Amino acid sequence: MKILVINTGSSSIKYELFDMADHRVMASGIAERIGEEESLIIQKNILSNGESTEIKEAVLIADHHEGMRHIVDLLVDEEYGAVRDKNEIAAVGHRVVHGGEAFHSTTIIDEEVIAAIKRNIPLAPLHNPPNLIGIEVAREAFPDALQVAVFDTAFHQTIPMRAFLYAIPFELYEKERVRRYGFHGTSHAYVAERAAEYLGRPLGELNLITIHLGNGASMAAIKNGKCVDTTMGMTPLAGLVMGTRSGDVDPALPFFLTDHLGMSPKDIDTLLNNESGLKGVCGTNDMREVIEKIDAGDSRAKIALDLYTYRIKKYMGAYFAVLEILDAVVFTAGIGENSPYVRELCSRGLNRLGMEIDLERNKLAGSGISEINSQNSEVKILVIPTNEELKIAQETKKAIANSLK
Repeated sequence: MKILVINTGSSSIKYELFDMADHRVMASGIAERIGEEESLIIQKNILSNGESTEIKEAVLIADHHEGMRHIVDLLVDEEYGAVRDKNEIAAVGHRVVHGGEAFHSTTIIDEEVIAAIKRNIPLAPLHNPPNLIGIEVAREAFPDALQVAVFDTAFHQTIPMRAFLYAIPFELYEKERVRRYGFHGTSHAYVAERAAEYLGRPLGELNLITIHLGNGASMAAIKNGKCVDTTMGMTPLAGLVMGTRSGDVDPALPFFLTDHLGMSPKDIDTLLNNESGLKGVCGTNDMREVIEKIDAGDSRAKIALDLYTYRIKKYMGAYFAVLEILDAVVFTAGIGENSPYVRELCSRGLNRLGMEIDLERNKLAGSGISEINSQNSEVKILVIPTNEELKIAQETKKAIANSLK
């Protein structure tokens, strides 16, 4: 079975084609700068022997429909294509950011599902509309393939009310569904499953803290295999300090900014989502550049990293309390997988909680699953590469199998 995974943004379409017989990536690519004067499409084909070829084209892509047509043409191209006919693709799995309370699991897309995703647009106005466009253009391009939605929020739907409810008038939850939802669920679910495999134990018996550190960042507390708390909230703005997002701030801050600086709601939204976090404190949202600045003596970069790692460490302590017993902590995503220094700072001083990092093992962590705790550590500290696209493909295959029962 061949499954195409699509992640549609406001001006891009990212995609990967999997052969699910062996979970092999056959092709991956991106159509970007859609709607601009000059767009770009890049596709990498991976042969069964591991060799790869790449094609890059500067083209005019007026909209997502045209972008998808370019992608289909490349996938079936006689010289560069990964498949001979688009009908070889049995299903298309879509990343959908916000499923609200309507979706607790991966779902085959029909008109009712599309309507429900549309109803959740107020909860994710920047993400759900392009996700819907992706579904629309994929249905047009692959009319014979099953279309499947995999929701970022679904993994967190097991969070109990005491953890997801805000202490505001209850009617706002009842009528408007204002609550904590959480995001990065596909990544948290994937690395939790990989941790269970590595530890040789059923996921349902494990208590984990998973830490997804990319430009966006979030943590999840997983008890007996189910998510019971997460750092992001109704939107992806809450929780940890991120590349350009503030994370947790005083809820009265927007009123202060309005009253004293005359900022509009749109200005404040831009400030907190695009101009804050690491970038706001030290001028860059790239962790590699932050560490380079620290090495060069930049005090603001040091403050930024201290804020970043302190917030992670604080949530680790909180989630220790929530879980009561902890089997493993998992670092993942771009920074979590590739920055030993960040992992070290997050893990220091937690010996009394049974968690002790081995500095040498931490530095040597490779591309696969790495165990970076000391031999005396009661809690395992793992580095596990995430693979959200593969997880979406797996969930899509599972949804198809369930529909045939």
